[in-house]
Amino acid sequence: MIIILLGPPGAGKGTQAVFIKNHFNIAHISTGDMLREAVKNETELGLMAKDVMERGDLVSDDLLLKLINERIKNKDCENGFILDGYPRNQKQAASLDEIFSQSGKNIDGIVQIDVDFSILEKRITRRVSENKGEKRADDNLDVLKKRLKEYVEQTEPLISYYSNHKNYIVINGMSDISKVSEDIKINLNKLK
Repeated sequence: MIIILLGPPGAGKGTQAVFIKNHFNIAHISTGDMLREAVKNETELGLMAKDVMERGDLVSDDLLLKLINERIKNKDCENGFILDGYPRNQKQAASLDEIFSQSGKNIDGIVQIDVDFSILEKRITRRVSENKGEKRADDNLDVLKKRLKEYVEQTEPLISYYSNHKNYIVINGMSDISKVSEDIKINLNKLK
């Protein structure tokens, strides 16, 4: 099962991706986690990405595509995977379609977590206060506002790009976490 998870920063994609990973026994591929790990380990990519991420800017499409293409070849992706944070624009989506076409893979479902942007500021503020020890570089209100603007300009058009997919699922992300998880589970179970 190959799932693409869409939603703005702070919508709970990471939380729901972990739920989907565990429930359906598929790999969780988060470009954000991959990049943060590279920064933490001070790899060549990590050092290149560090300044970009701290400014709230986005890492280049080509670099992310290479990372994703290599990652989906790993053994843990044989049962499928969920893409969390990728694609983030139509160019990436078209490139991903090409990779899938060449490898004989198909997107089984697209899950859009729909949220009210005004609530996201409260979620990020709460996340910052709860994670006093290990703060993510992108967890601050200025970065959130910048990333929401980029989301509207670049990623939101993916809604129309993917909306004709036979298994396009819109989930109300304003419910509590367990309700969102249950709604996702019910909808993805229909795809099996």
